[in-house]
Amino acid sequence: MRPNLRRERIEQVVRERERVTVDALAELLGTSRETIRRDLTELAERGRVRKIHGGATLAEPRLSDVEGEGSFQARLLQNAEAKRAIARRTIELFQAGDTLFVDTGTTTLWFAEELASATGLTVITNSAAIAGLAARGPSNSTFLIGGEYRADGTENLGPLAIEQISQFHAVHAVLAVGSVETVGILDFDVREADIARAMIAQARTITVLADASKFGRGGLIKVAPLDAIARVVTDADPPAEIAAALRTAGTEVIKA
Repeated sequence: MRPNLRRERIEQVVRERERVTVDALAELLGTSRETIRRDLTELAERGRVRKIHGGATLAEPRLSDVEGEGSFQARLLQNAEAKRAIARRTIELFQAGDTLFVDTGTTTLWFAEELASATGLTVITNSAAIAGLAARGPSNSTFLIGGEYRADGTENLGPLAIEQISQFHAVHAVLAVGSVETVGILDFDVREADIARAMIAQARTITVLADASKFGRGGLIKVAPLDAIARVVTDADPPAEIAAALRTAGTEVIKA
């Protein structure tokens, strides 16, 4: 097996199992432990896995791609395991040839970690960090929306960003969310809500990523009603009242 194919397979196994030993990889791939150790060293240097004693585990999120102050980085690590699980479940919903808007958010940044290993997707985003990760995926095409740059979150906002979004049409929009309520999805930032609305207007199917803390959180600005949302990917069952509203709206709930 060629080295690049072997390393792709190693990365796939780590992502599937979350933790794997050198011995297990050597047996699985029919190669020496020394070769596996060299492969893990290279993958770790590229940020694809995290090398541990005797094996490898999932890489930490690439926080070096997020240049902002502490608030966004702190939120990135809140409910990290739930967000990682949501991201891994969400990537399974897409296949090569799909086109995706992806807006700025901590959960969508975790999703971008999965895009970095996806193949053949077209990603349109207003987040510099998400664009950088998505562009690492083999044969992915990535478009970074311009506009006024906000360092905290590495995102572009404002009228120029909205105008550029209007020039694209995508099959999917994958959105972070401030809150999921019975009345719809809400946000706390006016300009981020404007970006989400613009992406919704230019996409056919809307997927919302929301960990359990987002249900009934009490968002400030309404982005869209529930019946505009095709599916919500989450890590837990929504509260009864919100679950009923989602069913009435015909919105699918997918648990990671």
